[in-house]
Amino acid sequence: MHVKSIKLINFRNYNGIKVFLNPNVNIFLGENGEGKTNLLESLFIASSGKSFRTNRDKELINIDKNEAYIAVELIREDSEKKIEIKLDNNSPKRVKINGVEQDKISDILGILKAVIFSPEDLKIVKEGPSYRRNFLDQEITQMKPLYKSILNDYNRVLTQRNNLLKVIPYDKKKRKMLFVWNKQLIELGSRIIIFRKSFIDRLIPIAQEIHKSVTNGVEKLDLSYQPTFDINELDKKIIMKNFEELLIKNEDSDIEKGSTSLGPHKDDIEIKINDKDVRIFGSQGQKRTTVLSLKLAEVELIKDETDENPILLLDDVFSELDKNRRKYLVSRFSKLQTIITTNDDINDLEVDKINKKTYYIKDGDILYSK
Repeated sequence: MHVKSIKLINFRNYNGIKVFLNPNVNIFLGENGEGKTNLLESLFIASSGKSFRTNRDKELINIDKNEAYIAVELIREDSEKKIEIKLDNNSPKRVKINGVEQDKISDILGILKAVIFSPEDLKIVKEGPSYRRNFLDQEITQMKPLYKSILNDYNRVLTQRNNLLKVIPYDKKKRKMLFVWNKQLIELGSRIIIFRKSFIDRLIPIAQEIHKSVTNGVEKLDLSYQPTFDINELDKKIIMKNFEELLIKNEDSDIEKGSTSLGPHKDDIEIKINDKDVRIFGSQGQKRTTVLSLKLAEVELIKDETDENPILLLDDVFSELDKNRRKYLVSRFSKLQTIITTNDDINDLEVDKINKKTYYIKDGDILYSK
């Protein structure tokens, strides 16, 4: 699978461009603020239906316009597909696939698979659990689009349960209604737990092998899924039973706090290097290498699951890596379509021996390509 072309109209600082991509490596050069990351963002939106930078679609539209348009043409197994996204300040975004308007934005999932690695991804190892949960959810969705629907339903039920918990202190009779929301929360939450645990179990050996290679065997990477209650086996009935028992046990506390104290919305991933928590004890270099290992492991896992290479989006990350890590990264992405943005000298990227196309971006315009 590879992207053939990207067309943007009034998207961020692009008034109107169409760029044809190399099936292998594409390098977009330019200073900060010229629109390099915006280009990657448009591809990520075509992959996932949402931005990796903002939750506000209005921010994606050129400040002087009311509408924006993204069109991505891609080739999959000798067939072509076209994804079109229309953004409007006054209405929800709309999606077309091969000219046919879709009922839901989520219908886009699974068509264009993309893994992005940007400086923002360091938050996976630097910040709180929500960033690690988002990492899990984003990647599982690419392989299992149904997961997104389950996650959305869970979050809707969680909101309803939390609203009820806040009301119960003022209307005791409504406590009996918790049973209804508990039942749904347990069913949906148990499915999410199984998806996440299965994903982590498959990711671990791939990420460990990559990390070992990047660090010349000096460092051992360990990942472990940290749900809010013990999971001894991936048996849905057992997970549901344990979840129900703990929800009931914590009911009084949940009512007092007005929020649900356990479930997938509180999950985390523990990440260690040489048996030490990388978030607390890891150096900047170790944190960057950890994220690099996770992202490259995602690429391998998506390929293994779907039998297709995802496209790899590298947003100004080469400056974050030393020469050896740059060389290793190049060796891993040279066989799949990769889009790189950088303001570094291209000679510093260790990409001189690979098939590539280079573009220069200035103020939302492609000035040249070669």
